[in-house]
Amino acid sequence: MKVLWQIGIIFGICFIGEGIAMFIPIPFPSSVISMVLLFLLLLSKRVESRQLIDSSNFLLRNMSFLFIPAGVGIVQVFDKMKGHLFQIFTICIVSTILTFAVTAYTVKGAIWLRERIRSRGEEAC
Repeated sequence: MKVLWQIGIIFGICFIGEGIAMFIPIPFPSSVISMVLLFLLLLSKRVESRQLIDSSNFLLRNMSFLFIPAGVGIVQVFDKMKGHLFQIFTICIVSTILTFAVTAYTVKGAIWLRERIRSRGEEAC
């Protein structure tokens, strides 16, 4: 019952995100709005992470089931995709490399920034 209550909180936040997305004059994904909303609620301590830990673990353990509809959708439109497999493959490879590069440089920048802040703190002492 505890997991259902926690999933209800998550779905409630998603529902609010859907409502906000409907009233925004530009198209914006409601899932992103919901994640930002959940982040702000966690930051403001309105929702604590311990309140969602059981449902989060449940969803992570069963994540593979959440990809079944997407896989079925790809199988249904595979005939339309046949002629574009090279382009799709190229996009997947390029976006993976770009994601790796952006992540690596972001981590490198965060480490540099942390070291700079730490060295300034030592200079002040």
